[in-house]
Amino acid sequence: MTAKNKVVIRIAGKDYTLVGSEPDEYIHKVGLYIDKKMNEIMLRNSSFSTSLAAVLTAINVGDDYFKSKARELSLEKEKDELVSEMEKLKSEVEQLREQNEELAAKNTSLQVELAKREAELGEVRNSISRDNRVIAQKSLAGYDM
Repeated sequence: MTAKNKVVIRIAGKDYTLVGSEPDEYIHKVGLYIDKKMNEIMLRNSSFSTSLAAVLTAINVGDDYFKSKARELSLEKEKDELVSEMEKLKSEVEQLREQNEELAAKNTSLQVELAKREAELGEVRNSISRDNRVIAQKSLAGYDM
């Protein structure tokens, strides 16, 4: 069973004993919040009775609550949108990573093919050079082609 805390708080100059399962510090914090709100209302209009100030405080606290709730929903929606966008971006990154791997493999293959072709070209050039030397030697030796 949850332990109950008994805490005395002061609101609008009057002491109230509260019993709750929340920690003492939390109950004091709530009491200070209500006291501050109520004092703000009473300072704005000193002719308000304590009960009217309490009702207006309750309305202001309710207003704060609903604004906080709306903000929470808005942030939750924004978070969901960001999570969705993040998932799309993760997917896009994965696709780009795969494309990059494919292109790297193709690049390697093309570099191997290029090296082969350059070697073949070198052989053809050497062959042409040899043939040109043979032709030049035969031409010098008086052979007609």
